[in-house]
Amino acid sequence: MRLDQFIATSSPLSRKEARRAIHASKVEVNGEVWKDTGKHLPAGAQVLLEGGQLTLQGERYIMLNKPAGIVSATQDSEHPTALDLLPAELTEVARNLHIAGRLDADTTGLLLLTTDGKWSHRVTSPRVECPKTYRVNLSTPILDSTINTLETGVMLHQDPKPTKPAQVKVLEPQLIELIISEGRYHQVKRMLAAAGNHVEALHRQRIGDIILDSALEPGDYRELTEKEIASIG
Repeated sequence: MRLDQFIATSSPLSRKEARRAIHASKVEVNGEVWKDTGKHLPAGAQVLLEGGQLTLQGERYIMLNKPAGIVSATQDSEHPTALDLLPAELTEVARNLHIAGRLDADTTGLLLLTTDGKWSHRVTSPRVECPKTYRVNLSTPILDSTINTLETGVMLHQDPKPTKPAQVKVLEPQLIELIISEGRYHQVKRMLAAAGNHVEALHRQRIGDIILDSALEPGDYRELTEKEIASIG
Protein backbone atom coordinates (compact mmCIF):
# COMPACT_ATOMS: atom_id res chain seq x y z
CA MET A 1 0.00 0.00 0.00
CA ARG A 2 1.20 3.54 -0.76
CA LEU A 3 2.31 5.57 2.22
CA ASP A 4 -0.22 8.37 1.69
CA GLN A 5 -3.05 5.84 1.29
CA PHE A 6 -2.03 4.05 4.48
CA ILE A 7 -2.07 7.29 6.48
CA ALA A 8 -5.43 8.38 5.03
CA THR A 9 -6.92 4.98 5.87
CA SER A 10 -5.49 4.65 9.37
CA SER A 11 -5.81 8.25 10.61
CA PRO A 12 -8.32 11.14 10.52
CA LEU A 13 -6.31 12.79 7.72
CA SER A 14 -7.53 12.98 4.15
CA ARG A 15 -5.22 11.82 1.36
CA LYS A 16 -4.28 15.45 0.66
CA GLU A 17 -3.54 16.12 4.33
CA ALA A 18 -1.53 12.91 4.53
CA ARG A 19 0.69 14.08 1.69
CA ARG A 20 1.27 17.40 3.46
CA ALA A 21 2.27 15.58 6.65
CA ILE A 22 4.72 13.40 4.69
CA HIS A 23 6.29 16.40 2.98
CA ALA A 24 6.57 18.12 6.37
CA SER A 25 8.69 15.21 7.71
CA LYS A 26 5.99 14.20 10.20
CA VAL A 27 5.98 10.55 9.12
CA GLU A 28 8.47 7.85 10.04
CA VAL A 29 8.60 4.33 8.64
CA ASN A 30 10.65 1.81 10.61
CA GLY A 31 12.50 4.65 12.34
CA GLU A 32 13.28 6.66 9.21
CA VAL A 33 11.58 9.81 7.91
CA TRP A 34 9.87 9.16 4.57
CA LYS A 35 9.03 12.03 2.21
CA ASP A 36 7.93 9.98 -0.82
CA THR A 37 4.13 9.96 -0.69
CA GLY A 38 3.80 7.21 -3.28
CA LYS A 39 6.38 4.83 -1.86
CA HIS A 40 4.95 1.43 -0.99
CA LEU A 41 5.23 0.14 2.54
CA PRO A 42 7.02 -3.14 3.23
CA ALA A 43 5.09 -5.87 5.00
CA GLY A 44 4.85 -5.32 8.75
CA ALA A 45 6.19 -1.76 8.60
CA GLN A 46 5.88 0.42 11.71
CA VAL A 47 4.45 3.81 10.71
CA LEU A 48 4.53 6.82 13.05
CA LEU A 49 2.63 10.06 12.46
CA GLU A 50 4.03 12.82 14.67
CA GLY A 51 5.35 10.14 17.00
CA GLY A 52 2.11 8.17 17.26
CA GLN A 53 1.91 4.70 15.78
CA LEU A 54 -0.73 4.07 13.13
CA THR A 55 -2.53 0.78 12.72
CA LEU A 56 -4.47 -0.11 9.59
CA GLN A 57 -8.06 -0.98 10.40
CA GLY A 58 -9.33 -4.25 9.03
CA GLU A 59 -11.60 -4.30 6.00
CA ARG A 60 -15.32 -3.84 6.67
CA TYR A 61 -18.16 -5.82 5.12
CA ILE A 62 -21.74 -4.73 5.78
CA MET A 63 -25.19 -6.01 4.83
CA LEU A 64 -27.91 -3.37 4.62
CA ASN A 65 -31.64 -3.83 4.06
CA LYS A 66 -32.23 -0.87 1.75
CA PRO A 67 -35.65 0.74 1.91
CA ALA A 68 -37.29 2.51 -1.01
CA GLY A 69 -36.35 6.14 -1.52
CA ILE A 70 -32.68 5.65 -0.61
CA VAL A 71 -30.08 6.12 -3.35
CA SER A 72 -27.17 3.73 -3.72
CA ALA A 73 -24.49 6.34 -3.29
CA THR A 74 -22.11 7.54 -0.61
CA GLN A 75 -22.96 11.21 -1.22
CA ASP A 76 -25.94 12.98 -2.78
CA SER A 77 -26.97 16.59 -2.38
CA GLU A 78 -30.69 15.96 -2.94
CA HIS A 79 -31.55 12.48 -1.64
CA PRO A 80 -30.77 10.34 1.42
CA THR A 81 -28.05 7.79 0.74
CA ALA A 82 -27.24 4.30 1.95
CA LEU A 83 -24.43 5.72 4.11
CA ASP A 84 -26.92 8.06 5.78
CA LEU A 85 -28.54 4.96 7.29
CA LEU A 86 -25.33 4.00 9.10
CA PRO A 87 -24.26 5.53 12.43
CA ALA A 88 -21.77 8.38 12.18
CA GLU A 89 -19.13 6.52 14.17
CA LEU A 90 -19.15 3.66 11.65
CA THR A 91 -18.85 5.84 8.56
CA GLU A 92 -16.08 7.84 10.22
CA VAL A 93 -14.06 4.74 11.09
CA ALA A 94 -14.67 3.23 7.65
CA ARG A 95 -14.46 6.32 5.48
CA ASN A 96 -13.62 4.22 2.43
CA LEU A 97 -16.91 2.33 2.47
CA HIS A 98 -18.42 1.96 -0.96
CA ILE A 99 -21.34 0.04 -2.42
CA ALA A 100 -20.78 -3.31 -4.13
CA GLY A 101 -23.67 -3.57 -6.57
CA ARG A 102 -26.08 -0.66 -6.59
CA LEU A 103 -29.88 -0.66 -6.48
CA ASP A 104 -32.30 1.87 -7.97
CA ALA A 105 -33.81 4.32 -5.50
CA ASP A 106 -37.19 2.55 -5.59
CA THR A 107 -35.68 -0.97 -5.37
CA THR A 108 -35.46 -2.51 -1.91
CA GLY A 109 -33.45 -5.26 -0.28
CA LEU A 110 -29.90 -6.51 -0.01
CA LEU A 111 -27.15 -3.94 -0.37
CA LEU A 112 -23.50 -4.72 0.35
CA LEU A 113 -21.03 -2.08 1.52
CA THR A 114 -17.33 -2.69 1.95
CA THR A 115 -13.89 -1.09 2.13
CA ASP A 116 -12.39 -4.03 0.22
CA GLY A 117 -12.03 -3.09 -3.44
CA LYS A 118 -10.97 -6.55 -4.63
CA TRP A 119 -13.91 -8.21 -2.87
CA SER A 120 -16.27 -5.61 -4.31
CA HIS A 121 -14.93 -6.33 -7.80
CA ARG A 122 -15.73 -10.02 -7.38
CA VAL A 123 -19.31 -9.10 -6.50
CA THR A 124 -19.83 -6.84 -9.51
CA SER A 125 -17.49 -8.05 -12.26
CA PRO A 126 -19.33 -9.56 -15.28
CA ARG A 127 -16.47 -12.06 -15.62
CA VAL A 128 -17.14 -13.52 -12.17
CA GLU A 129 -20.90 -13.90 -12.87
CA CYS A 130 -21.95 -13.64 -9.21
CA PRO A 131 -25.71 -14.42 -9.29
CA LYS A 132 -28.23 -11.91 -7.91
CA THR A 133 -31.71 -13.03 -6.87
CA TYR A 134 -34.72 -10.71 -7.04
CA ARG A 135 -38.40 -10.91 -6.15
CA VAL A 136 -40.28 -9.12 -8.91
CA ASN A 137 -43.88 -7.90 -8.70
CA LEU A 138 -45.36 -7.57 -12.18
CA SER A 139 -48.18 -5.45 -13.57
CA THR A 140 -49.76 -8.40 -15.42
CA PRO A 141 -49.56 -12.20 -15.05
CA ILE A 142 -46.40 -13.57 -16.58
CA LEU A 143 -46.73 -15.57 -19.80
CA ASP A 144 -44.88 -18.73 -20.74
CA SER A 145 -43.46 -16.85 -23.72
CA THR A 146 -42.07 -14.18 -21.40
CA ILE A 147 -40.42 -16.81 -19.21
CA ASN A 148 -38.86 -18.40 -22.28
CA THR A 149 -37.53 -15.02 -23.42
CA LEU A 150 -36.00 -14.28 -20.02
CA GLU A 151 -34.42 -17.73 -19.82
CA THR A 152 -33.04 -17.50 -23.35
CA GLY A 153 -31.69 -13.94 -23.29
CA VAL A 154 -33.27 -10.54 -23.94
CA MET A 155 -32.13 -7.91 -26.43
CA LEU A 156 -32.20 -4.61 -24.58
CA HIS A 157 -32.52 -1.24 -26.33
CA GLN A 158 -29.12 0.14 -27.38
CA ASP A 159 -27.24 -2.85 -25.94
CA PRO A 160 -25.03 -4.69 -28.47
CA LYS A 161 -25.78 -8.21 -27.26
CA PRO A 162 -28.57 -10.01 -25.41
CA THR A 163 -28.57 -10.56 -21.68
CA LYS A 164 -27.24 -13.83 -20.34
CA PRO A 165 -29.94 -16.44 -19.67
CA ALA A 166 -31.83 -15.79 -16.43
CA GLN A 167 -33.51 -18.26 -14.12
CA VAL A 168 -37.22 -17.75 -13.48
CA LYS A 169 -39.38 -19.22 -10.73
CA VAL A 170 -43.07 -18.32 -10.74
CA LEU A 171 -44.32 -17.77 -7.18
CA GLU A 172 -47.67 -16.25 -8.15
CA PRO A 173 -49.08 -15.15 -11.52
CA GLN A 174 -47.73 -11.62 -10.93
CA LEU A 175 -44.81 -12.48 -8.67
CA ILE A 176 -41.60 -14.16 -9.81
CA GLU A 177 -38.14 -14.91 -8.50
CA LEU A 178 -35.52 -13.89 -11.05
CA ILE A 179 -31.82 -14.79 -10.93
CA ILE A 180 -29.38 -12.89 -13.16
CA SER A 181 -25.58 -12.92 -13.32
CA GLU A 182 -25.01 -9.48 -14.82
CA GLY A 183 -25.43 -5.94 -13.54
CA ARG A 184 -26.47 -3.82 -16.49
CA TYR A 185 -28.18 -0.47 -16.00
CA HIS A 186 -31.77 -1.00 -14.74
CA GLN A 187 -31.39 -4.54 -16.04
CA VAL A 188 -34.36 -6.33 -14.43
CA LYS A 189 -36.82 -3.56 -15.31
CA ARG A 190 -35.52 -3.35 -18.87
CA MET A 191 -35.62 -7.13 -19.31
CA LEU A 192 -39.26 -7.36 -18.26
CA ALA A 193 -40.22 -4.37 -20.36
CA ALA A 194 -38.51 -5.83 -23.43
CA ALA A 195 -40.25 -9.15 -22.77
CA GLY A 196 -43.67 -7.50 -22.68
CA ASN A 197 -44.38 -6.89 -18.98
CA HIS A 198 -43.72 -4.16 -16.40
CA VAL A 199 -42.05 -4.21 -12.99
CA GLU A 200 -44.24 -2.80 -10.24
CA ALA A 201 -41.86 -3.53 -7.35
CA LEU A 202 -38.37 -4.99 -7.10
CA HIS A 203 -36.59 -6.51 -4.11
CA ARG A 204 -33.10 -8.05 -4.07
CA GLN A 205 -32.90 -10.90 -1.60
CA ARG A 206 -29.60 -12.61 -2.42
CA ILE A 207 -26.12 -12.02 -3.88
CA GLY A 208 -24.20 -15.24 -4.44
CA ASP A 209 -24.60 -17.19 -1.20
CA ILE A 210 -25.27 -14.06 0.88
CA ILE A 211 -28.98 -13.93 1.77
CA LEU A 212 -30.64 -10.85 3.21
CA ASP A 213 -31.03 -11.43 6.95
CA SER A 214 -34.75 -11.74 7.73
CA ALA A 215 -34.10 -10.11 11.13
CA LEU A 216 -33.10 -6.84 9.47
CA GLU A 217 -35.89 -4.29 9.20
CA PRO A 218 -35.73 -1.81 6.29
CA GLY A 219 -32.87 0.56 7.04
CA ASP A 220 -31.11 -1.84 9.44
CA TYR A 221 -27.65 -3.30 8.88
CA ARG A 222 -25.18 -5.80 10.29
CA GLU A 223 -21.59 -6.86 9.66
CA LEU A 224 -21.16 -9.90 7.41
CA THR A 225 -19.97 -13.14 8.94
CA GLU A 226 -16.62 -14.64 7.95
CA LYS A 227 -18.47 -17.39 6.11
CA GLU A 228 -20.49 -14.85 4.11
CA ILE A 229 -17.37 -12.86 3.23
CA ALA A 230 -15.51 -16.00 2.12
CA SER A 231 -18.46 -17.11 -0.04
CA ILE A 232 -17.69 -14.38 -2.59
CA GLY A 233 -14.74 -15.98 -4.30
